[in-house]
Amino acid sequence: MPGMGTPELPLPDGLVLRPFRGVRFAVEDPAKVTSPPYDLISDADVDALLGSHPNNVVRLILPRSPRDDSPAQDPTARRQTPPQHALSAPATTPPAASPHRVASPSAEAAVASRYTEARDTLRAWLDSGVLVPDEAPALYVYEQSGPGVLQRGLIGDVGLADPGQRIILPHEDVVPGPIIDRLALMSTTQANLEPIFLLYDGDHGTATRLVGEVASTRPPLVSAHTEDGLTHRLWAITDTSEIEAINADLHHRQALIADGHHRYATYRVLQRQEHATRHRAHPEPPPHPEEPSAGPTSTARQAPSSRTATPGRRPLAEGPDAGRSAGPGAGFAPEHPTPEHAAAEAAEAARPAREPATAEGTANEGAGRDGSALGHPGPVVGPWDFGLALLVDSTAYPPNLQAIHRVIPGLPLSEAAAKAKGAWRVRDFDDLAQGLAALEEAPEPAFLLAGGGSSHLLTDPDPMQLAHAMPPDRSERWNSLNTSVLTEFVLPKVWGMHDDEQTVRIVHHDTDAAVRLATRTGGTAVLIKPLAIDDVLAVAAGGERVPRKSTSFGPKPRTGLVLRTFAID
Repeated sequence: MPGMGTPELPLPDGLVLRPFRGVRFAVEDPAKVTSPPYDLISDADVDALLGSHPNNVVRLILPRSPRDDSPAQDPTARRQTPPQHALSAPATTPPAASPHRVASPSAEAAVASRYTEARDTLRAWLDSGVLVPDEAPALYVYEQSGPGVLQRGLIGDVGLADPGQRIILPHEDVVPGPIIDRLALMSTTQANLEPIFLLYDGDHGTATRLVGEVASTRPPLVSAHTEDGLTHRLWAITDTSEIEAINADLHHRQALIADGHHRYATYRVLQRQEHATRHRAHPEPPPHPEEPSAGPTSTARQAPSSRTATPGRRPLAEGPDAGRSAGPGAGFAPEHPTPEHAAAEAAEAARPAREPATAEGTANEGAGRDGSALGHPGPVVGPWDFGLALLVDSTAYPPNLQAIHRVIPGLPLSEAAAKAKGAWRVRDFDDLAQGLAALEEAPEPAFLLAGGGSSHLLTDPDPMQLAHAMPPDRSERWNSLNTSVLTEFVLPKVWGMHDDEQTVRIVHHDTDAAVRLATRTGGTAVLIKPLAIDDVLAVAAGGERVPRKSTSFGPKPRTGLVLRTFAID
């Protein structure tokens, strides 16, 4: 952490999924206490979820301050960042990308009260029996099924790998705001309240076969039918031999972050902060002059710096109680990192890495709860060295990849179309349906501008202007992506604006919702086609990341079926 003297961090030597003691709701209908992922929930959705059950998990993942009971104002816009009065962004972040400025100490206190409200609610639910920990550590088989949908995977504690190790691959850029928000929530609650979504090429191996066997032959712990038409079922694997077999199969494989880039970045920021806090509280004495210091023989490894591919890893394309806090909301040291430190860490985590790297070292197989899979002995392993994750074999259960549309508030549709004519072929349509049909048939890159009735299809960009706008240090495949062209060419060069969280709003999947938001804000909806999965995998395998909010993999895991607290983990 900048300026905090972060010590060496334990790193996994392979893909590790550790069992944990899950925390689950003890309610009659578990569906009523679940929710979609936090960044797909509008204020109106919060009200609806709380209306279905007062103990809905949304009270934890999107907490309101005790005095914040205001109704929703914008049921279409999806949350991508904390409220406008959230923590300050670092000075190094461009002003356009720094909407989270604190106006006064009272405003900062109001923000902090949201996270302490989540912590206090979590504690109260654990104390009252609304939430109950499972007796034994487990890996959880999770199934989502419905019309045309079947996805199965494993929920567990994934070992946090440095991106340079090429074990867990990010494929999408992140921005500081959501990291600051999720970091405050995880730090205050000392919990992972919803899993990230990872894909891997399991080649129908041991882990995948065991997942299928469990789901087909054993009674589930939980079965919940949600309003989206899906049925969610959960099983616990507690047998040590089965857990070891799963991890032996996973160890040499490579995972892609399908959903949860900001949360994975937050996991790693929190890991550094927790180690730094405990390092300051209990610094290690210097080695005795006659004793060798930890050197090449130590198996605990620092962040890698080499730039080569990891050999032997199957790619997608191409002490258990040590350092634990006393309770769900406990664990802050007196010198817990300030908002400024958190913002600086978030900015560092949001910085894209364009070249692949790897860690060197000897592999130690297994996922022991003593941290042996993380190269222990070395740095003391704590619960923050892992993060809650759903891991799905994409060969057995291919994901669905959907588009994420953009809305530019305050940019009139007529002005957007007129400016585009200087660099694009623009075809006008009287209604949205005709425009969408034309977009579907158009070669990439292509965009449909909509709002207020008419629509305009952008195709065939001027090749000279496009070539001049696209970054020369990016790969040809990256520069061909529609979201890359939008971010590097259309927004800054054609419309003269920066792609940040305030200028550009995000709407998942729903073209009608995007058009409604554009109409209501006097702006323009930019409708796009989903990226091809092969392009996403190839970009990630090459060490690049697609622009923020380029992909929406599904089905996403439902939040609230199983939680993870650091004290109980």
